[in-house]
Amino acid sequence: MADVSLRDIYKSFGQNEVIHGISCDIHDGEFIVILGPSGCGKSTVLRMIAGLEVITQGDIAINGKVVNQLEPADRDIAMVFQNYALYPHMTVFKNMAYGLKIRRMPKAEIEERVQRAARILELTEFLDRKPRQLSGGQRQRVAMGRCIVREPKVFLFDEPLSNLDAKLRVQMRLELRNLHETLGITSVYVTHDQVEAMTLGDRLIIMENGYVEQIGSPLEVYERPATIFVAGFIGSPAMNFFEGRASRDGQSLELSGSGSLPVYPHLEPDFCDKAVVVGVRPEHFSLAPEGDGTIKMQVDHLETLGADTLVHGKSGEESSLFTLRLPDIHNYKKGSSLFLSVSPERLHLFDKQSGKRIGD
Repeated sequence: MADVSLRDIYKSFGQNEVIHGISCDIHDGEFIVILGPSGCGKSTVLRMIAGLEVITQGDIAINGKVVNQLEPADRDIAMVFQNYALYPHMTVFKNMAYGLKIRRMPKAEIEERVQRAARILELTEFLDRKPRQLSGGQRQRVAMGRCIVREPKVFLFDEPLSNLDAKLRVQMRLELRNLHETLGITSVYVTHDQVEAMTLGDRLIIMENGYVEQIGSPLEVYERPATIFVAGFIGSPAMNFFEGRASRDGQSLELSGSGSLPVYPHLEPDFCDKAVVVGVRPEHFSLAPEGDGTIKMQVDHLETLGADTLVHGKSGEESSLFTLRLPDIHNYKKGSSLFLSVSPERLHLFDKQSGKRIGD
């Protein structure tokens, strides 16, 4: 096991800079998830750790040793790819043993390592099969087994579950988490799927356009997103945003065409009487009687999910759609009106110009 340190990492392709000064310390035995939309640079960061991409500027250290100039084979890392990358003509056993055979490891030790990994991944009965005889989830487990037998210092995962169906992804997430708890090997996992990130990661590195937007635990980034981007990216359905203006005394917010909401604790003087962006998660609205401190919603359409109902509607003539999540089943008609309240501590306030969070 090892810690991994990214020290002011930059990456450029020609004149195009795609990674802009990323720094992060990944602790020994930690499971870190790099999360962001397609094209944000997360896989590029992973490939730089692996040595598959040359760093333009900065340092990557593994166990305190700078590895910028080391070849991938010399970094003592193992990588699981999105497309499995198994040898189709080899059995499961030979696929898992191949890397050890290339290293000229004794046959007895190869046998022991493969059998141990197969037991951990529940692949023992499939060792004599070819990859074409396996399901997608089994193939991905073989790919992980090929990494486990090497007993590396660091695991790297490049969107390993994206080719699986929804039910199998849930199963594989649980298996991955159990595997990490069993082995305790430092892991860096790349995904665009926030559910994977929230359920797997000890901490998340959230990226956008080659920049790190926030680093924190899943609950930290959910409850206290640092920027508008993070707030809108984490959570399903996404956070609702309203344009508003803080009152002169900092005790309330006037939403554009949507009423007003109380603020507590009160805003600092620097933000009073200024334009702000107000974020509210769909599950944090509550139905309320008409009155001060409520938002009037005109229902547009419903999504009935069984355990809960998503209500989509708008507030005010010019407002865009926003979403309310209610427990149980509801049957509101299109065009009907609802009045909603939000506890002040559930409001997320952001500076309109910088997009950064206001307050702690």
